[in-house]
Amino acid sequence: MTGNTEVVVIGGGYAGVLAANRLTQRDDVAVTLINPRSTFVERVRLHQVAGGSHTAVVDYREVLHERVRLVVDTVTRIDAPGRGVTMASGGVVGYDYLIYAVGSGSADPGVPGAAEFGYPVATLEEAQRLRTAVDAAPATAAVAVVGAGSTGIETAAELAEQGRPVTLVCGGALGPYLHPRVRRSVAKRLAKLGVTVLEGPDTKVTAVTRDTVRLSGGHTLPSTVTVWTAGFGVPDLAEHSGLSTDAAGRLLTDETLTSVDDVRIVAAGDSAAPSDLPLRMSCQTARPLGAHAADTVLARIAGARPAAINVGFFGQCIALGRRAATVQLASKDDTANKYSIGGRLAAGIKERACQGVVKELADEARKPGSFTWQFKDDKRHQVLRTKRGQAPATAGQAG
Repeated sequence: MTGNTEVVVIGGGYAGVLAANRLTQRDDVAVTLINPRSTFVERVRLHQVAGGSHTAVVDYREVLHERVRLVVDTVTRIDAPGRGVTMASGGVVGYDYLIYAVGSGSADPGVPGAAEFGYPVATLEEAQRLRTAVDAAPATAAVAVVGAGSTGIETAAELAEQGRPVTLVCGGALGPYLHPRVRRSVAKRLAKLGVTVLEGPDTKVTAVTRDTVRLSGGHTLPSTVTVWTAGFGVPDLAEHSGLSTDAAGRLLTDETLTSVDDVRIVAAGDSAAPSDLPLRMSCQTARPLGAHAADTVLARIAGARPAAINVGFFGQCIALGRRAATVQLASKDDTANKYSIGGRLAAGIKERACQGVVKELADEARKPGSFTWQFKDDKRHQVLRTKRGQAPATAGQAG
């Protein structure tokens, strides 16, 4: 043993990479990042992979600190009492502290035929598989995109811009997060691209076949390629390992992102549920949570009390093809308002944001501790007090 504090980070996405880089501020901390792939995936660009305009892959050498040891493998179990993780290859890696940043993926559709005939787009491999299916289909073949959140909207726009006949099946409202005024603007842009938008209670999908999509209102749509973007799920690693999770499977933590079960396990990103009141699953959330998770571990190593999270939002950027986008503005508590930026200006903002995220990771690798987050939400503590009738509890400080 070298006397170093061993920290293992599970998951090499936005939260995991930022956390791993930030941990290298201390020379006596040895960081191991375990990830199933040997390359970093820009998840915010997966709709572009489906459309063929981007690979969404970055070499880890560009975004990871040289002191971070990358292990390409999948963690199958966390042994919290033994402080070790078991990998699919059979190896075991021990730790003093663990950062749980496994991210999210496609949710179980729960709709007959959707898993068999639908094409999700939540991971690189899924997006690549969808691209292959689109390329193999005739140019006039009908494409149905199920789910009208940002992923569904972006994927529908990307494919429609190529001249594909696309129907966006909302299952409710188009862009539920959007302010009604902004929603109308997005609908107008989608119509200009040729996307048919089906909204309302009768547009819930009840079944998917090889060449159709059946709706709750009794209508059946022809669909040679059915894209499934309705919802995200998280890996069951925490639950499978006997750790406390919320109903969606996210690791339950206190406001410092420390597991309610184990002071040496800290969560970040989509797989974290602080105070059972998780923040929106997004790259926008993952980066500050990744940084905060690292800060919590560093504080514990130093014998200091970790701070509570304070993460605010600015809104949501939604690409509408390669030449337009919508930037929905919001209050810091993530409530959308009536203001937005659209058109080519918004497309430029969206692209710069995508590039900027990768640059942030690279900057943190070059200068650990440099990442800062200017958006703060002071209302969260109030919400938690109202929800519980008391101040939020934190995990034990010893350890």
